[in-house]
Amino acid sequence: MDGSVTGPARLDRRVRLTLGVLVLGGLMVVLDVTVTNVAIRSLSRDLHAPLSVIQWVTTAYTLALAVVVPVGAWLVGRLGARRVYVLALALFGLGSLLAGLAWDIGSLIAFRALQGLGGGLVNPVAMTITLRAAPPRLRGRAMGALGLPVLVGPLAGPTLGGWLVESSWRWIFLINVPVALVAVPLAWRLLPGDAPAAAGPAGRGRLDVAGLLMIGPGLAAFVYGLSESGRIGTLAAASVLVPALVGLALCAAFVLRALRDDRAGDGGARDGGGAEERAGGGVGRPLVRVRLLGQRAVATGTATLALFVAAYFGSMFILPLYWQLARGLSPAATGMLAIPQALTTGISLQVASRLVDRVPPGRVVGFGIVVAAGGMLTTLLLLDAHTPYWQLLTSMAVTGVGTGSTIMPTITTALRHLPDEDTPSGSTLLTIANQVAVSVGTALTSVLLATTLSSHAGLDTGADLPETVSPAIVDGVVTAFRHTLVLPVSLMAAAGVVALLLLPRSHQRGEAPAAAGEPAPTVR
Repeated sequence: MDGSVTGPARLDRRVRLTLGVLVLGGLMVVLDVTVTNVAIRSLSRDLHAPLSVIQWVTTAYTLALAVVVPVGAWLVGRLGARRVYVLALALFGLGSLLAGLAWDIGSLIAFRALQGLGGGLVNPVAMTITLRAAPPRLRGRAMGALGLPVLVGPLAGPTLGGWLVESSWRWIFLINVPVALVAVPLAWRLLPGDAPAAAGPAGRGRLDVAGLLMIGPGLAAFVYGLSESGRIGTLAAASVLVPALVGLALCAAFVLRALRDDRAGDGGARDGGGAEERAGGGVGRPLVRVRLLGQRAVATGTATLALFVAAYFGSMFILPLYWQLARGLSPAATGMLAIPQALTTGISLQVASRLVDRVPPGRVVGFGIVVAAGGMLTTLLLLDAHTPYWQLLTSMAVTGVGTGSTIMPTITTALRHLPDEDTPSGSTLLTIANQVAVSVGTALTSVLLATTLSSHAGLDTGADLPETVSPAIVDGVVTAFRHTLVLPVSLMAAAGVVALLLLPRSHQRGEAPAAAGEPAPTVR
C-alpha cells in the first residue's frame, strides 16, 4: 500500500477486517505454543515419560517451525499470501486433531512436529499481509493489533490449558480443531487476495532447493543438539556438540550462498532482468535475503529480539513448575496465576505499539526491556517456598508491562520501512531468529534447571515428575528455580544493552511522527 496516501490516523474497515482474521488464526497457534507449560506434569504421569522426554513435545514443535520458516517467503511469492495462510491454518488444525488422538509419547511428538509445519508459516505470513495492508505511518498500530495473540497467547495459554488439563491433556490440542474450522473459511473470504505475480521477485524463480537443504537441516541439527543438552544435562557431550556444530556449519554455508545469490540477483536486475533467470530458471533471490541485516534497524532489531525472546519464552516453564512442585497447586490454579501478567502484557502492548509510531523506537524498546528485566529480577529475589502470592504476581505483572513494550515494537521497528517485495524475507528472517532463539533459550534453561535440581534437591530428572516434592527438599527445589532464573535475567540485560546503544534513537531522516490528517511519508 502506498505510504503517500493522505487520511486519518486510523485503520480503515478493510484493514480492521484483515487484522481480525489474522488475530483469530494467530491466537490459535500462539496459545498452542505454550499451553503445554502447565501440562508437563500431567503428560509425564499419563504417558509414563520423564522430563527429558516430555520436553520433546515442545522441542519437536520448535524444530518444525525452524525448518519450515525459510520456505515462507518463496511460498508467498509463488502462491500468494492468502493461499499460504489458509493452507498453514488447515495443516495446523490437522496436526492438532492428530495430537489430541495420540496413543503414546512418540506419536504425540510426531504430531506436534506436524503442527509446527503449519504453525511456522502463520505468523510470518500474517506479518507480510499486515505490512502490505497498512500504510507506513500506521504500521505500528496494525502490528500492535497483530501482536496481541503473540504476546497474550503464551500467558493466556497456561490459564486455558490448566482448566483443560483437569479433564484430560488431550483437550489442549483438540480445542484448536473448531477454531481452525472457523478460521480457515473466514481467512479465504476476508483476507485480501494477491496474485502470485504481484507477490514480488521471491516467487518468480524456482525454489532454492540447495539453500533449503542447508538452512532446514542446519537449523534442525543446531536446535536438536541444544535440546539434547537438556535431556542429558550437559553441553559437553558428543551427542550435543556434533549436531550443533554441523548445524552451525550448514547455516554458515547458507549465509554465504544467500549473500552470493543476492548480489547476483541485484546485478542481474540492473542488467535487465537477471542473467540466471534468462539462462533457464535459476533462483533470482535466495530463500532469505540475509543482506537485509546490512540495514541498521533490521540488524539491531533482530539481535534485540533474539536475546529477549531467548530469555522470556525460554524460561516460561519455570514458574508453572514452581507453582506445582514447590507450592502444590493444580494445573488450573497455576494457569489462573498467569492472568495478571497477561493483562499487563496486552495493555502495554497496545500503548507501546502506538508510541513507536511517534516516539524514537530505541526509547520505547529500551524502556520495555529495563522494566521486564527488573520484574524478572524481583521475582528471582523474592522466590522462596513461602513467598506471598501477591508479591510474585506483582513482579510477574511488571515483567508483563516490559514484555508488551518490547517484542512487537522491536519487530515493527525492524520491518516498517522495508519495501513490499522485501517484507516476506524480512518477516521470515525475524521469525527464524525468534524460533532459534526460543529453542536455544529453552535448551540452555533446561540444562541449568536439570543440573540445579540434581545438585540442590537430589531429584532424578530421568524419572516421572512427582505430584509434589517432600518438605525436606522444597528449599532445594526453590533454590534450583532461583538459580535458573539468573540466565534469563542476564539475557534480558544483554538485550537491553543492544537496544539502548544501537536501536535508532530518533526517527529516520525524512520521517516524522504521524499525526491525524498528515500525509504519511513514503520510505523506500
